[in-house]
Amino acid sequence: MSARASILQKLRAAPRQERPRPDLASHFQRFASQDDEIARLRHWAAMMRAVKTDILWTREAEWDAALAGWLAGHPQDSILLSVTPHGRRLAQCLEGRADAPRIVWFEREVDGWKAELFDIAAGFTAARCGIAATGTLALWPDEAEPRTMSLVPPLHIALFDAATLYPDFYSALQGENWAAGMPANALLISGPSKTADIQQTLAYGAHGPRDLLVLAVLPPHIAIHDVEGETR
Repeated sequence: MSARASILQKLRAAPRQERPRPDLASHFQRFASQDDEIARLRHWAAMMRAVKTDILWTREAEWDAALAGWLAGHPQDSILLSVTPHGRRLAQCLEGRADAPRIVWFEREVDGWKAELFDIAAGFTAARCGIAATGTLALWPDEAEPRTMSLVPPLHIALFDAATLYPDFYSALQGENWAAGMPANALLISGPSKTADIQQTLAYGAHGPRDLLVLAVLPPHIAIHDVEGETR
């Protein structure tokens, strides 16, 4: 018997010792923020804006019109949309507007249109949830809305339901039940793509979008002036 086989045999024959699972909930509870919903939104916005993120507070009934107005003031040559309810809704809102960007649908394999894809000015996706402590959005890419849409265009526009803002990462894991199944690539986004060299010079857009706009859809019981109070 080889030395390797002998070692493996001893390991397999060794008695198993069951160890108790750590109480993660109690551990993370010690660090949990006691902020209320408005305070969490303010903190999240401040963290996002600190790293060059634009936030457009809006409502469920009007987020598409709000984005159309923003695009009129910040013209984009083209926008990449997914064949999803929110993608179709935005396309319908932009239809017929003289100041609207050209709509490109993500409905082909990437290999067949890379040259066109890398010339698109903006990509529009939905966010799964947000994390207040770090100023983060979590994206859940799937076949209809792959991560390419949020990583390739120089401007990423994210639709975020502010009611899904969690205090911290552990709360998001539990609240969204990530243990039940995850995509191949879950994305945690805290501002536009950025990197720094050895001289500590921060550069945006090196490995992804250089600009990020978040359409933050507020729940009915929170007014825009509530969350804007001390974030600017």
